Amino acid sequence: MAGRSDLTSYDYRKLRARILAESDVCILCGHGAADAIDHVIPVSKAPQLAKDPGNLAPIHGVDGCPVCLRKCNNEKGNRPLAEVIRLVTSVDWFAGP
Repeated sequence: MAGRSDLTSYDYRKLRARILAESDVCILCGHGAADAIDHVIPVSKAPQLAKDPGNLAPIHGVDGCPVCLRKCNNEKGNRPLAEVIRLVTSVDWFAGP
């Protein structure tokens, strides 16, 4: 299982830089300027995917999104992306006029 120290390792930082170089569009809000990466499926639910590039995607970190001001990584938390998207979509559609 990946520990906190794995998230600061040289290999992880290189992987983070590579993913952000490919795209800086946040997986949660869809705006650019993402400055962090997050696991699409949390490590706690799939430890074997901890360092899988296919399970990592750009997300807005501590400072949040400069466009919509959401705290994307905090909002996602330790939930799978599909669960968060489903929640946001159902709320957005329900909100109405």
